[in-house]
Amino acid sequence: MRIRAAVLEEFGAPLVVQHLELAEPRAGEVLVRLVACGVCHTDLYTASGADPSGYAPTVLGHEGAGVVERVGDGVESVRPGDHVVTLFSPQCRECVHCLDERTNLCLAIREQQNLGYLPDGTTRLSRDGEPIRHFMGTSTFAEYTVMPEIALAKVSPDAPLDEACVFACGLSTGLGAALNTAKVRAGSTCVVFGAGLVGLGAVAGCRLAGAERIVAVDRSESRLGLARSQGATDVLVAGDATVATIVELTGGFGADYTFEATGLVAVMRQAVESARMGWGLATVCGVAGRGETLEVVPRFLITGRRVAGSSFGGVKGRDGVPQLVDRWLAGEIDVAPLISHRIGLDDVNHGFELMEAQDGIRSVIAFD
Repeated sequence: MRIRAAVLEEFGAPLVVQHLELAEPRAGEVLVRLVACGVCHTDLYTASGADPSGYAPTVLGHEGAGVVERVGDGVESVRPGDHVVTLFSPQCRECVHCLDERTNLCLAIREQQNLGYLPDGTTRLSRDGEPIRHFMGTSTFAEYTVMPEIALAKVSPDAPLDEACVFACGLSTGLGAALNTAKVRAGSTCVVFGAGLVGLGAVAGCRLAGAERIVAVDRSESRLGLARSQGATDVLVAGDATVATIVELTGGFGADYTFEATGLVAVMRQAVESARMGWGLATVCGVAGRGETLEVVPRFLITGRRVAGSSFGGVKGRDGVPQLVDRWLAGEIDVAPLISHRIGLDDVNHGFELMEAQDGIRSVIAFD
């Protein structure tokens, strides 16, 4: 079938919306009609050329939600008409990682996915007979996409897909960092660095976990206001004295849990240094730039602080995303304020511009 999609032709250049060919789903694959897709920092990160694993040409986009149109042979978990959220982090439910509660990093299709291919080592996207690679196994900056069955989370048909799409990446990453990776304890003190979508999700996750005190740190007053609406009890404008201020706010100890959601290694270090002596846990969610490293003074670790990384918030997608969506529908999570702009596919580059200007939290592409 012929579709419209936003193609990254070369790093550092605007995406080009054009017509491509999309082949039918093969065994274990699903054709999805996209209804909405968030414009995520990871897409911009790859488009800029900063991602050392990036490739072009490819159709970007991974924070998608849509409706199943057709399924390939052997597909059993979804059928035409089902509402789904796309998963860049699949869940086969069979590999050693899927069977272990300690991680969500499914191994089933990882190698081919990282190279831009579907599990059989080929693509369904093409242009004039030449293959176009898939991005993160999803390629949701497009009217339709073909994806592996194990990379789709079936969600309630009651969930508006133009908001459910943020559970495909940013919101679930933040929520899961608190609920799954850190496993925040009730009554604890938490600090969240960065009040973008991931950070606001972490604030909400700390609230859902029963944290007594949640401090949000950001340079933007408007974002800090949103953090309060998601459950922050305190807000702090970021600056050179951030760590000292947090230590003072916590009686000289530091926070039980800290979360970094900026991708800046200097902030990652602040998250470590703001964690409580004895048992403080710093969870790193942000993606740093090419070649950047995190420097930590060993004394902070020797005195009991720990550092954890969190990919997609430790969420096992096919099981966990529907559960988070249900909590949203039950009124426990407020998604609407996180959607700042609704744009068309032709405006995808403007979505990147809004992100770079920190205008709002998330721009969502709505497909007709």
